[in-house]
Amino acid sequence: MPELPEVETIARGLKPLILGKKIIQTSILYSGILHTDRNDFQTNLPGSMVTDVRRRAKLLIIDLDQARHLIFHLKMTGKVWIPPAESQPDKHTHLLFTFEDGTRMFFQDQRKFGYCALFDSPGLESWKFFAGLGPEPLLISEQEFVGLFTPKKARIKALLLDQKHIAGIGNIYADESLFMAGIHPETPANQVSLKRLRKLYFSLKEVLSSSIQAGGSSFRNYRDAQGYSGMFQENFLVYGKKGHCCPKCDSTLESRKVAGRSSCVCPSCQLLHPDLEGSEHE
Repeated sequence: MPELPEVETIARGLKPLILGKKIIQTSILYSGILHTDRNDFQTNLPGSMVTDVRRRAKLLIIDLDQARHLIFHLKMTGKVWIPPAESQPDKHTHLLFTFEDGTRMFFQDQRKFGYCALFDSPGLESWKFFAGLGPEPLLISEQEFVGLFTPKKARIKALLLDQKHIAGIGNIYADESLFMAGIHPETPANQVSLKRLRKLYFSLKEVLSSSIQAGGSSFRNYRDAQGYSGMFQENFLVYGKKGHCCPKCDSTLESRKVAGRSSCVCPSCQLLHPDLEGSEHE
C-alpha cells in the first residue's frame, strides 16, 4: 500500500503538471471506484481549476476552485498519474480526467480497493475519516510526538499504524524506524524509555524524508505521477528481510505478527519486554 512517502511523491509530481489547469471532461469507466454522487461528480468537476495538489496522511488531495476537493485513497494498488499522450485506458483505468490543454490524468487500480470522492470544504472537514486523522509525523514536534506515546499501553507498532494516532505510516516505515531506534514492535508504548522515543522520532523523520527523496518504495504496483518506480526499497534495512542477517549485528532477522501485520525484527538489537516473550511468532 502506498504510504506517506509514496503519496507525497505523487502529489509533488502531479502539482507542476496540472496546477492552474481546468478539467474539461471526466470519464467514469467504473463507477464503483466513486465514493461520491456520480451526478455531482460529472456535473461539478468540468470547468473546475486545480489550485493545489497536496497530501494528508495517505490521501492524495487535489484542491479545486470554488472550495472543492478531489480526494483519492490509493489503498493497495491505486495509481494517479499523467500517462504519455498516446496511452489508452486499460481495463484497470477507472477514471479519466481531461484538462483544457489536452493533458489527461488516469486513476487506475488493479484490485479496486481504492476510491475517489469529491467534497466541498465543509464536507471534507466533517468527513469522519478525514477529521479523525492524527498528526503528521513530518510536522509534529519532538515533544508532541513523545507525548503521543508515553501514556499508551498499546504495542508501539500498533500505535504507529493507527491513522487516528499518527497519520501516514504503514508497515514499511514502521518496521524501518523501529529498527533504527532499537525498539521491539511489541513493546507497550508506555514502557519505551524517553531516550528511545526521541530516537524513534528522529528515525521516523529520517526514513520518511529519505524515502521521499528516493521517490518512494516500489514493489508491484506503485508508480509516481509520471509512471516511474521509486527506489527506496533498495535501502531497506529490515522490511521484508526475514531470514537475512541483521545489518547491525549479523543476527538472523525474525518475523512476528503485530496488529495483524508482519513485522521484521532483530532479536538482538530490538529486545522484547520479558512479559511479552510468549507472543506468537509468525
